[in-house]
Amino acid sequence: MGAQSGKDLLIKLDLTGDGQFETVAGLRATRISFNAETVDVTSLESQGGWRELLAGAGVKSAAIAGSGVFRDANTDERARQIFFDGEVPRFQVIIPGFGIVEGPFQITAIEYAGSHNGEATYELSLASAGVLTFTAL
Repeated sequence: MGAQSGKDLLIKLDLTGDGQFETVAGLRATRISFNAETVDVTSLESQGGWRELLAGAGVKSAAIAGSGVFRDANTDERARQIFFDGEVPRFQVIIPGFGIVEGPFQITAIEYAGSHNGEATYELSLASAGVLTFTAL
């Protein structure tokens, strides 16, 4: 896989629950991270005193972060509604040259900022809230 353009890493939101995803407006920077907790099963009998982990155990999670220019588009309004209503809708993350991650996410933070002589910006944080699927591109 060759170099990819960062602008092609997209966060998309299912606006109405019908499976039609729309890119969250105004984003300029995005990030997704995958995490897996470990379950330590080390004992006095562990070979050489090395830590042992239980395969397939522990909680898996994903976190999405994005920042961009506030546009007050349909996706901005929907994100605010999702946050204040505590909804857990489906999102997609398009990872260029890799695949599509899709599943339910909770918006855990929305931050708005602006300076006297600059544009209004926002930051968005999401946490996975169920099973995620991956589709290779």
